[in-house]
Amino acid sequence: MTLFLGILIFSAIINSIAIVPFIDFLYRAKFNRRGTPLGGGVLIISTVTLLYALLFPVLSPMGVSITSFFSIKEELNIIFFTFISFGLLGFYDDIVKIFGFAKTGFFSLRVRHKLVIQTVLALIISLMLFFNLQINIINIPFLGILHLGWWYIPLATFIILAFTNAFDISDGLDGLSCGTLLICLLAFWALSVSSLDTPLSVFIALWIGALIAFLYFNVYPARLRLGNAGGLAFGATLAIVGLLLGKIVALVVIGGIFLIAPFHQRLRVRGWEEPKIVMRAWLAAIILAVFGLWLAQL
Repeated sequence: MTLFLGILIFSAIINSIAIVPFIDFLYRAKFNRRGTPLGGGVLIISTVTLLYALLFPVLSPMGVSITSFFSIKEELNIIFFTFISFGLLGFYDDIVKIFGFAKTGFFSLRVRHKLVIQTVLALIISLMLFFNLQINIINIPFLGILHLGWWYIPLATFIILAFTNAFDISDGLDGLSCGTLLICLLAFWALSVSSLDTPLSVFIALWIGALIAFLYFNVYPARLRLGNAGGLAFGATLAIVGLLLGKIVALVVIGGIFLIAPFHQRLRVRGWEEPKIVMRAWLAAIILAVFGLWLAQL
């Protein structure tokens, strides 16, 4: 655990150093919507991917035991394919909207087109989970392991799509999506460490560290937002974390705060102040994370 905590701290420091000049760059490039720069997701995806590429290969030569239930290469392929491919889709959508392409229809990405691309990506990832990692089971608390066979593929595809869009919708209030995501990832980090999945534990540690640095500038009043790049990538990757750990029920519980994402807009309509909604969402996420961790042990 000492190693993973050190990696988290290192990621937080690197992202803290990078984020201020990155925000200045976004302001100069006018990469913003309603005055607030977008692109926090791009920064986090880039730094986490780069730091992982630099750190992970040197762990084994340093004497760190690398353990996993799966082929490490195949597991990493799935994690980063999800992280980067959904990020690129969201980044393209950000560019189209910010620079006015959506108004002209030139290179615009309609909702149905985006959903089709998301479905194709989710299906590819589900096939990789099924064929490359041989995952076709779910662990149901109190009942045990259920073998799904081919039915695992549509189930995994649906879960990836659900979390992708639910997380993206939740990114509407300052600090809401990433604050709750941070809580969810802490729960899954505990599960990955206890299951001795080193590749996943390192990835989550880097991701948490980056989120901590980002949240400082994303809480109310936000100076930086994720954008669709982070909105799509983070939701899809959170689903993959749960699927890799075989904790689908725990995933639904721990990430349950995202599955009711439009609810925060109703609270705004009723007159709730933004920080009040966010703080209560964080508290709800903590309760769900604890409950989900308990279920994952059954």
